[in-house]
Amino acid sequence: MFVKIAGTGSFLPERVVDNFEIARKVDTSDEWIQTRTGIRTRHIATDETVAGMAAKAAERALENAGISPEEIDLIIVSTVSAEQSLPCIACDVQKALGAKRAAAFDVNSACSGFITGYQAAAAQIKAGLVKTALVIGSECLSNYVDWTDRGTCILFGDGAGAAILKADCAPEDIQIPCVLHADGSLGEALTCSLGHGKHKVPFDEYYRMDGKAIFKFAVRKVPEVIREVLKMSGHTADEIDFFVLHQANKRIIDAIAKRLRQDESKFPMNIMDNGNISSACIPMLLDDMNRKGILKPGTKLVLAGFGAGLTWGGFYLEW
Repeated sequence: MFVKIAGTGSFLPERVVDNFEIARKVDTSDEWIQTRTGIRTRHIATDETVAGMAAKAAERALENAGISPEEIDLIIVSTVSAEQSLPCIACDVQKALGAKRAAAFDVNSACSGFITGYQAAAAQIKAGLVKTALVIGSECLSNYVDWTDRGTCILFGDGAGAAILKADCAPEDIQIPCVLHADGSLGEALTCSLGHGKHKVPFDEYYRMDGKAIFKFAVRKVPEVIREVLKMSGHTADEIDFFVLHQANKRIIDAIAKRLRQDESKFPMNIMDNGNISSACIPMLLDDMNRKGILKPGTKLVLAGFGAGLTWGGFYLEW
């Protein structure tokens, strides 16, 4: 009845930056950061690249799913932080894996990217165009972090997460309880200019964020989209085992749990150790849960993301 996740994988750079190191660069402290975000540490790339991390996460997902690269029909990579414009990251991943049969393309809907990638892949599976898809979120956000800006440098980390998607039934019987939204009129709340083109803005190649606006947007829109997904799936919030959300800020996740009147234990987090890794957050958290044995056959999940654009979305999944 669903397009299921048959395997997961993730990758984190070796270098770990704690709050004390951040406090030596900007006016902040470990206590201040943890109180406002829940973050203790984040992983920062040294020699790692977006494509390289994506490929390593993909290799681990393939191993977890027990399939070969030749079985992949489609590769979708979500990223906002690639070091290159061309070729796309998905093509680099295809090359690294040897997935010669796979079509490949990138998507950019920021922190909602894994949700977008899942829907795109699931729709192709339902249409009968592909049987097995690889969806990856890979980010090297430190490429665009201004380490003098306390409002952003405390938040972001680097890493990648991947998932293998396969249908558990005939294409015509597949359901895709997935919702996507966007509101470009609010786009100024989170921006990054690469400095190209005729209207180059000096020093604007960094992430610039209105934290209060993002917080208000997330705690209002994410509960709404979760309720939409629940209605589509025919389930209530009480029937869901876990809500797997984008790891932007612990206070945001706690506020969403309260608005849904659900216990915080149903909202797993790894933001404490990883920070915000944009589109990689959700697949990395799924991989954590999968490898710890938390996810059992039949486990009911709602996944939801939100981010720049502004974009937001979610989907229902049974493990």
